[in-house]
Amino acid sequence: MTDVPSFKPVGDTGLLVTLSDVADEAANTHVIALDHALAAAEVNGVKECIPALVNLLVHFDPLITDHASVEAAVRALFPLPDITASDTTTHIIPVCYDAELCPDLLATAEATGLPPEQVIAAHASARLRVSMYGFAPGYAYLSGLPPEIHVPRKKTALRDVPKGSILIAGAQSILTPLTMPTGWNIIGRSPAEVISGSRFLFDVGDTVTFTRIPRADLPEWLQT
Repeated sequence: MTDVPSFKPVGDTGLLVTLSDVADEAANTHVIALDHALAAAEVNGVKECIPALVNLLVHFDPLITDHASVEAAVRALFPLPDITASDTTTHIIPVCYDAELCPDLLATAEATGLPPEQVIAAHASARLRVSMYGFAPGYAYLSGLPPEIHVPRKKTALRDVPKGSILIAGAQSILTPLTMPTGWNIIGRSPAEVISGSRFLFDVGDTVTFTRIPRADLPEWLQT
């Protein structure tokens, strides 16, 4: 990670700001801090900022500003202020870990050497950070899983994984916003709605925690 970002034009309307060559928590925290700083600065002509793990895409109106002006505005924000708790929201997501709804729970337990209940306890006690969106609308990558339940993605993706599935792979977890294919490990199911109209439940930088619920507390369509 560096306090001197690099800049790359992306077409006529974008500027990619890269803060690190290494995707780790420190780099992503820095990206999120830049996202907040840009939002607060209300830079003339900037329409949207899209944060990722180590960089951030600034989308601007070329009739109002240009690459050089946006770069100068971004440089002026450094050094970045720290993010405080008041800058983000904590979300508590209900999750059912019933084995019949979680086809990869036992395989995850075998891979980690932990009993299934310890896998569940580790996931349910995690305090994760929304590090970025990607792959599909509402597909929020939640970083910070405990190391003891880090498992790789499966070699073959599974089709039609139900909306509301809780997935893990590596240090990340995901709550699927739509029915979709995935090669991640399915260890839970949640009634939480990630997409509501044109809005997403999480903002990048928010904190996500989980609370265990019984199968009976799921909507009927999620119980099978």
